[in-house]
Amino acid sequence: MTATPNPPGIPKPAHSKQRHEPLPWQRPKPPSEDAEAPAKVRAILQSESYRRADEDVDFLNAGETRGVRLQIDYLKPQVLLDRHAVEHTIVVFGGTRIIEPAAAAHEVERLRQTIRERPGEEDLGARLARAERILAKSRYYDVAREFGRLVGESGDGPEDCRLVVMTGGGPGVMEAANRGAHDAGAKTIGLNIDLPHEQYPNPYVTPDLCFRFHYFALRKLHFLLRAKALVAFPGGLGTLDELFETLTLIQTRKIEPIPVVLVGREYWLRAFDVDYLLDEGVIDAEDVDLFWFAEDADEVWQGIQSWYASNGRPLLAPRG
Repeated sequence: MTATPNPPGIPKPAHSKQRHEPLPWQRPKPPSEDAEAPAKVRAILQSESYRRADEDVDFLNAGETRGVRLQIDYLKPQVLLDRHAVEHTIVVFGGTRIIEPAAAAHEVERLRQTIRERPGEEDLGARLARAERILAKSRYYDVAREFGRLVGESGDGPEDCRLVVMTGGGPGVMEAANRGAHDAGAKTIGLNIDLPHEQYPNPYVTPDLCFRFHYFALRKLHFLLRAKALVAFPGGLGTLDELFETLTLIQTRKIEPIPVVLVGREYWLRAFDVDYLLDEGVIDAEDVDLFWFAEDADEVWQGIQSWYASNGRPLLAPRG
């Protein structure tokens, strides 16, 4: 049955936005009625109180609204990760200064040339020694990149986000892991943090999955909220921070245990002397088994899968 348009007695629907006649408050009070009215209205419109709360940056940055900022710092990544159907992640950390081998070799050669040109500068020798150590560790860039590729290839294509590489979004080892997943055509996540100095995310993070946090605490939460494993390459304070926090949460069973893999036994035995802690009685013997060492990407990947197999839990949940 076809309805008759505009039958008698039934008016046309009102326009969703427009009116034929403006409402009284759509016009400011004219100066003909009060010469001072326009200036007074401008003062009101420009006042801090008149700004809409969600558009008032000064208000949102105030100490009193910290609770709101904490909520949205958590909520925005959560909403977007859910929107991309990201189920689980493998978190990769490591030194931002561990660059790819060609770049590390170039820096060593540059410093050697500088020493030849300016042999009297005292600190150049120490800088060269550190650069040579970075060059020796630059192989971990390739290991992290290969590991990222293995994780990226574990799914069924770029839209399969059951298991995604997640890093801090920075350079060095984190760049390498994101790059490997990017090489495989997979989506990959980066969690940057707002810092006083300018910074850039590495170019291999999926643009729609690169987040910038205000609070370290909320960033840390998102690192572990979906984590199926933590892989730590040689790194500095930031790497140690994430590693020790994760181990503490597992030790106390605040989170369900996950695999923790330390890549580079020689480095980690010096940076983290767990046997010394055990001998000193400040940890228990079972805490030594919260992690293990690996040297190459395949060893890391196979070790994580074996850990899950031995625990009777799937690393990659079935689709559907």
